[in-house]
Amino acid sequence: MILSRTTQYAIQALIYMATQPPGVAVLNRTIAEHLNSPPTYLAKILQELCRGNLLYSFRGKQGGFCLRENSDKINLMQIVRLTEGPEFTEGCVLGLKVCSDKTACPMHTKWWPIKQEIVKLLQNQTLEMLAAMVASGKYQLTDFPGVVLGDLKLST
Repeated sequence: MILSRTTQYAIQALIYMATQPPGVAVLNRTIAEHLNSPPTYLAKILQELCRGNLLYSFRGKQGGFCLRENSDKINLMQIVRLTEGPEFTEGCVLGLKVCSDKTACPMHTKWWPIKQEIVKLLQNQTLEMLAAMVASGKYQLTDFPGVVLGDLKLST
């Protein structure tokens, strides 16, 4: 897949959080258990999402993480930009430092339209849309849907 494991975990965690009641903080270990992801690695990702202004982080007894905005306001491209960096949309598929219409790599004319479609797809998919799909039970968020989705309920 074209997304790094970091980005995959970030998107999964944010979709999971979008299924929770708004403003309710969720512990890192709870998210990690539901996603079957390494808690230490996930904690670093969640902190990065806090620095990127997608999440709030709370310490103490009522601590955890929650979305800064409503899930309908956060699209996948926002997440990808934070986790993958500008190279995701600007970089050459073959890794050339300079790749444009004037100085193109052999894949440029084929890859550019595909890349534009991927960007458009990511911009048009919100956390709310994906959380609703997961909460419906028709789609899974991890490789262990029976364990993970048993207690997911989309808040409205």
